[in-house]
This record gives sequence, C-alpha cells and structure tokens, in this order.
Amino acid sequence: MAIHHLLQSTAPFRNRFLKLAIVNILSNLMVPLAGLFDVAFLGHLSEIRHLAGVALATVLFDYIYWTFGFLRMGTTGTTAQAVGRDDPDAVLLVGLRNGLLALVLGLMILLLQVPLRSIGFALLSAPPEVEASGLAYYNALIWGAPATLSNFVLIGWLLGREQGNRVLLLSAIGNGSNVVLDYLFVVRWGWQSAGAGASTAISQYVMLLLGLALIRREVSLTRVQTLWTQIFDPIALKAAFTLNGNILVRTFALVSTFAVFTNLSSVLGITVLAANTLMLRVVSLTAYFIDGIAFATESFAGIFHGKGEQWQLAALLRLAGGISFSIGIAFALTFALSPVPLFRLLTDHLDVLRQVQRSVLWLLPVLGAGSIAYMLDGYFLGLTAGAILRRSSLTAALVGFAPLAVAGWYYRSANLLWLALSSFMAARAVTLAIRIPKTLKQPLQE
Repeated sequence: MAIHHLLQSTAPFRNRFLKLAIVNILSNLMVPLAGLFDVAFLGHLSEIRHLAGVALATVLFDYIYWTFGFLRMGTTGTTAQAVGRDDPDAVLLVGLRNGLLALVLGLMILLLQVPLRSIGFALLSAPPEVEASGLAYYNALIWGAPATLSNFVLIGWLLGREQGNRVLLLSAIGNGSNVVLDYLFVVRWGWQSAGAGASTAISQYVMLLLGLALIRREVSLTRVQTLWTQIFDPIALKAAFTLNGNILVRTFALVSTFAVFTNLSSVLGITVLAANTLMLRVVSLTAYFIDGIAFATESFAGIFHGKGEQWQLAALLRLAGGISFSIGIAFALTFALSPVPLFRLLTDHLDVLRQVQRSVLWLLPVLGAGSIAYMLDGYFLGLTAGAILRRSSLTAALVGFAPLAVAGWYYRSANLLWLALSSFMAARAVTLAIRIPKTLKQPLQE
C-alpha cells in the first residue's frame, strides 16, 4: 500500500526525476574514472615520486576548490526557483551573476598562486623529490582555476534547468579530453607530473568552451547586454553572498570533520589509518551515487518552491529519501557481508584486512544516516535555505562528532572514531529532518 501511494504521489514527476538522477550519477562517475587513468599513467612511470607528488598537491587543490563549491550548489537552487517562477530573465541573471563571481575568484587564485603555493606546501610535509613533483603539478594545474570555478557555475545552472543530458555531455568531453591529454603529455611526451596538471587544466577550458557554445545557441548577446546592469542589483547580490557564505561554512564543517577523522586515525597507528582510509573510499564511492539523487532533489525542490507547489515536496522527499537510503544500505551491506574479497582488491596486507573486518559494520550507520543527510542537503539547497544547512553542519560537527572523536583519541579506540562519524551523519540527518514540516506548509522564510 505504501509503495502504491508513493507511485501515485510521484507520478507527475517521477520519470523526470529518475532520468535526471541517473544522468547525474553517470556524470559523477566519470570523475573517479578519469582519476584512475591519471593514477595509471603516473603510476607506470619509472619514478613513483611523480604519483606521490600529484597526490600531495591534490590535497591542496581539494581545499581550494572545495572552498568554492558554493558556486555550484548556490547556483542550482536559485536557478531552479527562477525556472519554477517561469522567469527567464532571472534564470539568466543567476548564471551571469555567479559566472562573473567565479571568474573574479578564479583570477584572484591566479594572482595569489605564489603565496597559496608557499603556504600549502609548507603545511604538507614530503621528501624534496616528492615536493618537486608536487610543485610541478601545482604550477601547471593552477592555470585552470578560472575555468574550473566557472564550470561549477555552468553545471549548477544546467542542473537548475533540468538539463542533465548537457551536464553528462560536458562531463564526458571534459574528462575524456583529460584522459587523452594525459596520455599525450605524460606517456608520449614525458612531461611527468607537470603534464598531468596541464592536461587537467586544459580539459577544464575545453569543457567551459563547449558549455558556452551550447548556451550561445539559445541566449543572444543582445539579451545579455540588456540584462547586464541588473547583475549588480544590491538586493540580489546580498542574497547571493549570504547564501554562498552559509554554504561555505557548511562545506568547511564537512571537510574539517573528515580531515580530523583521518588525522585521529593516524594517531592510532598506520594499520588503523590504512583500514579507515579504505573504508572512507567506500563512503566516497557511495557518495558519487547518492549525490546524483541529491542533485536531482535540489533541482526539483527549487522548481516546486519557485512554483509555490509545496504539496509536491513531500512526495519528492519520499521518492528521493527511499532511493538514497536504499543505495547507502546496499553499498554498506555489500562490503559488510564480503569485506575480505572486496577490500583485497585494494590491499593485500593481512593486518589491514583484519582491521577492516573489525570496523566494517560501521559502514551501515555511516552510509544509512549519511544517505539521508546528503539527500536533505540537496533538498534545502534547492530551497536556498543556507542558514539551516550552516546550523545543521556546525551542530553535527561540534556536538555530534567532536566529543566522541576526542574520546576515540583519548582511549585509542577505532570503534569510538567510527561512532563519532556515525553520530555526525545522524546529527546532520536529524537536524535537517526536523525542519522539513515547516517547508511543506508554506514557502520557507529565513
């Protein structure tokens, strides 16, 4: 009966939602696949220092680009709401306003590349030969910053318009060109880590140019010129900066939680660190699938909110929540029931595999609660409820995670560390879920 009711209530948009979600998942999966080619090309060079150097520099770029993830997340919800209001001028203004912001921030990164490099590599300790390879990678990849940040906005804008097929096309072309250029620069021409950085930077510009070409077919320059002065509307700019600031805090709390978890794992010894790192890879892999659902939820929540169709949101949550939770539990059970054969694909160290066996059941609460938390992230992003996301992430990090993480460190317990991460995910899910009823009754006001 419950399934029949779900099918009936979601019938008006179910197929559109599933199509967008599947396209999002496929697009997401192209990122780690391209990364595997990076590792394969660099890992087969005669000196392993190039692969190690790229891994080192990637930590720095993860922090730089994660910081500006609000450009994607803040664009999708506001665009979707404008689509729901049937306001094509507002749709275009969101893209222009956030695109200009992305370009300015990208150029600022280029201007500050030397101090960013100095500070970043001062914090990342490595042997001189590894650091040299990391610096070569950094010096090449940094030039892709304006395109990378602009692509955040481009993807967010397309998702807000339910144009998942275009996102998939851009992802395929961007990551495909990265693999081809990697082969040319690293394998054929011997540019080593610098070649890996250059291939990624150039592929970002290829992706951006293709995206702009697609948009140019439906948006005339005359229309852009007509709306140009409205980009700097003070009310719209204030709303954009407020939303982006809230998302930035939310993202920083997430990144910091996982960083602290990893650092505390290292305190417990190299075996625990290795086992926990492998399990986090499973969490990351699952996230590529769940994010596809979350992105679609974000798009549809924004559209329904823009139309004032709050009654559609409950059905959306049931559909998205059911799929997300099923994916999370399916991945957790798969690895929990067959930990040795699956994790043996990643390592053949018996002590690490034994530690994984002792901890693997923690994937059930982490991915179970985490799947709901990430889906609700998408829901509230679609409603542009940045303050709710900020408060939820901070509460989860400071109350749900920190005390148990400290206990895990004090008692040298890997189980307490995983309990802390499980509590963090659960706290995020609960603090977001309790805000749902108000959104179903009326347009949310923050």
